[in-house]
Parts: sequence; C-alpha cells; structure tokens
Amino acid sequence: MESVSGLLEQHGAWVLFGGVLAEQLGLPFPALPLLVAAGVLVGTGHLSWSGALVAALSATLLADVIWFFAGRWRGRPVLTLLCRIALEPDACVRRTEDVFRRHGVQSLLVAKFIPGLSTIAPPLAGIVGLGLPLFLLYDALGAVAWAGSGLGFGLLFSGQVEQALAYSEQVVPALLLAAGILLPAYIGWKAWHVRRQLQAVQRMTVAELLDKLSAPEPPLLIDVRPRPTVEAEPGIPDALHMSLDELAHRHGELPRSRDLVLYCACPADAASAQGVLLLRRKGFSRVWPLAGGLDAWRASRDGMEPVGLMQVNRLAI
Repeated sequence: MESVSGLLEQHGAWVLFGGVLAEQLGLPFPALPLLVAAGVLVGTGHLSWSGALVAALSATLLADVIWFFAGRWRGRPVLTLLCRIALEPDACVRRTEDVFRRHGVQSLLVAKFIPGLSTIAPPLAGIVGLGLPLFLLYDALGAVAWAGSGLGFGLLFSGQVEQALAYSEQVVPALLLAAGILLPAYIGWKAWHVRRQLQAVQRMTVAELLDKLSAPEPPLLIDVRPRPTVEAEPGIPDALHMSLDELAHRHGELPRSRDLVLYCACPADAASAQGVLLLRRKGFSRVWPLAGGLDAWRASRDGMEPVGLMQVNRLAI
C-alpha cells in the first residue's frame, strides 16, 4: 500500500484543491486547517509552495465565480439555498448580509476570514450588481491573503513537526478514520438539533394573524430582518423593525400584555423562530413567528394592505 507520506507528496495539491473547493461551495468542511497542514508539508519538502497556493486560489476563485453568477442569475433564492446548507440558518444571512451591505466590495478583502460571509459574499455581490472585473480583483486579493496566511502559518511551524511526520504512518490513518466517522456524525446531529428546536416553535398563520388584526387589541408585528435588507426591501407596512441583535438588547421595550408576531424572509422561518425562543427565555408568553414569513404574507394578500393595518399596529415604545 502506498504510504501516507507518498500520497501527500504526490496528491497534496489535489487534496487541498478539493478541500478548499468544498468549503467555498458551502459544505461544512474546515479548509483552514487543511491550508495550515499544506504549509507544514511545504516546509518539510512534501509539497511546493507554488503548487499549494495555486491549488487553494484556483479552488477559491472557481467556487466564488460559481456563486457570483448564481446570485446574478437567480437572485435571493440562492441565499435561501445557502441557508438550508448552513448549520445555523438563522445567522446564515442575517449578519453576513448586513456586513456586506455596510462595507460593500471592500468586505471581500476579509470575507474569507469571517465564517458565513465567505460563502454569502460572492452571491450577494452578484445580486447587488457588482461588475465581474471589480469582483474578481477584490475577491482574488482576499483569497491570496486568506490562503497565504494559512500556508504561511503552517510553514512557520513546520520545523517543530518535522520529526512528528516520522510517526504519521501509524497516527494519520487512525485520525482520518476518526474524522470520517465523528465529523459527519457531529454535523448531522447539529443540523438535526437546530432544525428540531426551531420547527418545534408553534407558528401563527397569516389567516390567524388577519383575524387578530381586527380585534380590539391587535398583535404587534416585528420585522426581524437585518436593517439594510428592510431598507432595500420593505416588509409589512408599519411593522416595528428589530433585528435579532437588537431584540436581544431592547426586549425590555416590548409589551408583555400584547401578542407579538415576528416575521422574516428566511427558510423555515428560522430567524423569527429564533427570536421567539429568545423572547420566551426572557419571560414573554404571547409571542409567535409568522408561518411562511413575508413571502406568505405577500402571497396571501396579493400585495394589498389590509384595511386598518396602519392604524391597529401602531405602538409607542
């Protein structure tokens, strides 16, 4: 059987390419440790610096260009897809979209160092209409900084691990086997636990909401989408806006004696369900996520504002 060192020496660049490509496409694969390991191999002579850097940059730019054009051609449904892939769907777009819209193309320079933004930034660049040359320039600079830092860190400490490579023939196969079993198991458990927790939250349907809006004490609607998203794409008229971050700090301003209905525009009502769980931990009992969120509201109302909504949903806080 071919030795582990031989496999790394002969196929290390392809392994690096595949690992980086998997992460940049949105799969839960940790590419940064792989970059550090590749830097160690560069320092010990098992891999060339140019080969490792070209492999990492090629994989990164290939994945980013794919997501860039997916965002340009398909729009926001691409972000919905990425949310379904992510282990933490409520934070998948909420924070990363806010960062990108506030800092623009410059965010591509640091996107690779920020979990979530690394995958969300390329399709967002396509969605907002950023030109391909400008996107490639900033994206490539960010990719060089990210890949170079990972490889450089491994290279810096390669001298300390050179002797350890002599024992890798026994250790590496065991580690690979353990990782092959434990990592998928953890990812599966984490995804199941998060989705189960959010799906268990009881929803309020649009029909139920409309009935309550005509009551003497109507619910207060709360839009939990990021502020830049709300400004670019208005939601239900006169709804109070509080992102999840704001909700955590300003929940004391909300009435406890009134029904609160949170809504978002994300898969499985993830952000609004997260907000409901947060408020319930703070002692709120009359709080629900809107089933289907903003899309369900628009589909039900066909773009028409219900009579009196502007009046019944006002609340001074």
